[in-house]
Amino acid sequence: DIQLHLEFRIPESGSGNSGIKFHTRYEVQILDSFGKRNKAKGQAGAVYLQHAPLVNACRKAGEWQAYDIVFTAPKLKDGKVVEPARITTFLNGVCVQNNTAIMGPTLHKKATNWDGNFPAKASLRFQDHKNEPPVRLRNIWVRPLP
Repeated sequence: DIQLHLEFRIPESGSGNSGIKFHTRYEVQILDSFGKRNKAKGQAGAVYLQHAPLVNACRKAGEWQAYDIVFTAPKLKDGKVVEPARITTFLNGVCVQNNTAIMGPTLHKKATNWDGNFPAKASLRFQDHKNEPPVRLRNIWVRPLP
């Protein structure tokens, strides 16, 4: 269970596509979503392809933006999930996910679930789709939660 703060900037070209992967499995999307009216499950603030953000709180490409995220790891018994991971996300100070239950690992165009074994702890990773110019990150800090 952690609290994460980071700031990111999508290039002005709008070509940025990135993400934050909790436990290397559950992705929060970083994408140029400024001005988009639909609440797509792939836009910034989404739990990738699972939960659209409650509201679009994105700034224009080229401006620095901030994520403040509380991630609660899944509860396990003998490596099996007995309670799903949860996430609360603030994008630019606006709540876009509120204690949202994650449905399983975020997968590209595949169904997900909690079948299989899961680790009690795993890495935090930043995704890079090798866009040019790249998405920039700064002021990253993480603190464990009891």
